[in-house]
Amino acid sequence: MAVTVAAAAVMVGAFAPTAAAAPLPGGLGPCLGDDCPATWPDPNSDDVVYHDSNINIFVGGDYLVREAAAEAEGKIVTLGEFDMMKRDGVSEIYNVGVAGGGSRVPPPNGSDYLTVGGDVTIQSGKRLLAEEGPNSGVVRYAQDLTGTVIPDPVHDADATDPYTALRDQLTAASHCYAYDDNEEHRRPVTGTVQNSGAETVFTGDGTSALQVFAVDADLTTAAGGQQGIVFDNVPDGATVLVNVYGSTRNISTYMGSLPQSGLREHLMWNFPDATAIGLKGTGQFQGSVLIGQQSSMATLAMSGTNGRFYSAGSLTHTSEGESGGQELHAYPFDGDLPDCGEEPSPSPTDSPSPTPTDSPTPSPTDSPTPTPSDSPGPSPSESTPAPHPTPTDSRPPGPPHPGGQLPDTGARGGEWVIGGIAAGLLIAGSAATLMARRGRRRG
Repeated sequence: MAVTVAAAAVMVGAFAPTAAAAPLPGGLGPCLGDDCPATWPDPNSDDVVYHDSNINIFVGGDYLVREAAAEAEGKIVTLGEFDMMKRDGVSEIYNVGVAGGGSRVPPPNGSDYLTVGGDVTIQSGKRLLAEEGPNSGVVRYAQDLTGTVIPDPVHDADATDPYTALRDQLTAASHCYAYDDNEEHRRPVTGTVQNSGAETVFTGDGTSALQVFAVDADLTTAAGGQQGIVFDNVPDGATVLVNVYGSTRNISTYMGSLPQSGLREHLMWNFPDATAIGLKGTGQFQGSVLIGQQSSMATLAMSGTNGRFYSAGSLTHTSEGESGGQELHAYPFDGDLPDCGEEPSPSPTDSPSPTPTDSPTPSPTDSPTPTPSDSPGPSPSESTPAPHPTPTDSRPPGPPHPGGQLPDTGARGGEWVIGGIAAGLLIAGSAATLMARRGRRRG
């Protein structure tokens, strides 16, 4: 059965229209400035030599720091609030901009390390730090400040004005990368995704410059525990796009290194539909993350992430249980993604936006079900502020995507559902229709 699935996936890619490649919108992705490193080392604690002026973390809603999360490297922009309410008894500091361990490529000295469109709230007895030794930057905020920020922050009512358009641009891009021609047809895949024991294996076609995979299930073990993630048969220099479909998705992994140098900077995990995303595990998660839904809440409890983190929704950076030291590290995205061109993009004016509701704070649990339980966020004595500005979808929700298990090679039994293959077969049968439709649009 695995052979049949692989053949079907390659056939779909063969009949799919060829799309031009393009970078992320708004100039996001690559390292910017005149002192970017030629090659990016694995996380380390060496002296700072290089700098990156581009945004490493963008949050369209609120940025919440909880439990024992430690630091976030690179330039950070959040259009909503920045709220730090860590657990008592853990480190009193949360570092932004420059991290003690990571790529060690912070923004330039004196530049904005953290830009906040709403309030900055730091709980009593804790400190938000935008400096380390000779490296220091600015925390710039638009509304009110409570608590201790070092160095002295800068109040600027227009702090996030240069970045507000990015939210809708990222929502549109996330949808475009996952759905071909901005219609409700999934983008064709070029490879397969299968479970093999305690690993999920992404197998490329070995030739395409853009390797596209589709996932319709949580990347966890059957019991909800950590799952390995492996990439195979991906050519050097290729861009890897993993579209993770579904309204609620969890990844729990001990993922560490990648099979070849440079793949980390060419790997994008795209969540076009999810409003509840749980990311946890003990490993260093490789690649960049894009979350398109503006009503989403991503709960990030991974030990480390190595790549850009762009969400049109909100982010909770937290830890699990008694663990601590969770970090976001600054690494660029240098891949070539599908070109959305001048085709219509979803926007609030296309159709009424759904009425926003309070987003759950997802946190993957040791359960095989895709719906997370209450997040490992603030303790009962803490309060999580309502998102500000109130997140809303910029497009009407698409059709639901069923969750389930990925194809299994036998270690877990015979029950499986392939993410994206059913849609791929349908697309293969209608490729001529799609190409004719494009011809009519552009004729």
